[in-house]
Amino acid sequence: MTLWMAIVLGVVQGVAEFLPISSSGHLSLLQYFGLEEVDALYNILLHFATLIAVCVVYWHDIVEMILEFFRAIAALASGERTRGNPPEARRLILLLILGTLPLFLVLPFDDLVENLGTSPVFVSAMLLITGCILFLSDRFGGGHKNGRTATVKDVLLVGLAQGMATIPGLSRSGTTISAGMALGFDRNFAVRFSFLLSLPAVFGATLLKVIKVAKAGTFDMELLPMYLTGMVIAGVVGFFSISLVKLLASKGKFGSFAYYCWIAGLAALIGSFLYIPGAVPAVP
Repeated sequence: MTLWMAIVLGVVQGVAEFLPISSSGHLSLLQYFGLEEVDALYNILLHFATLIAVCVVYWHDIVEMILEFFRAIAALASGERTRGNPPEARRLILLLILGTLPLFLVLPFDDLVENLGTSPVFVSAMLLITGCILFLSDRFGGGHKNGRTATVKDVLLVGLAQGMATIPGLSRSGTTISAGMALGFDRNFAVRFSFLLSLPAVFGATLLKVIKVAKAGTFDMELLPMYLTGMVIAGVVGFFSISLVKLLASKGKFGSFAYYCWIAGLAALIGSFLYIPGAVPAVP
């Protein structure tokens, strides 16, 4: 891997991980069309960098949830009962836990889902479907549910959408934010809940991949500068990508990304029928 390639992959990860255009789909298509296969450890580190970007953007929510977690434990230990509705941060902890549960339904099919990414036709079709989901999202938007009023059923359905979005080509952020809007979430809360929901999902997936890489025992110290450069770029680009999603969603223009997904999906679909793997040397 060259430094230039590390930079390109860092930018792609930072943009595609948070903009609703499917990072896994883009990575699969780029590799099919000649991009050098991404090192397993580098892929993990890029995801970790974008995880940090979410923590930076939503640090206030995360700190509040951590504090409320310990306050809840202290209240239980002392036998104190919370009068009325619990603080939003405390309720949000429960909602995030419930929203993460559907991912466990996907775990047994992890290898199958990974294999789907090897088919450019399938990934292209999923990008086209992502475009349709995004196009409809603005039509569904305008609800008023938030962390205090979202129901258990709502967050389980958003979690189910997140589980479906493990399929390469389906955008995680696009699917979960659109699902939240369709269920009546306030636009800003739909974005906020989606990105906070990504924390346990990405952390869990990263941990599983770290275990796999650790068992393989392959790590080249010479690649460390490239790894660190890519991580910094992915984190910084990811920060601004989240900000862009928040801005467009608040203005009711989240569906604008649909046009990109349609163009990219259609171009990749046509290209998959014309391109012959191996006919063009892979990008160094």
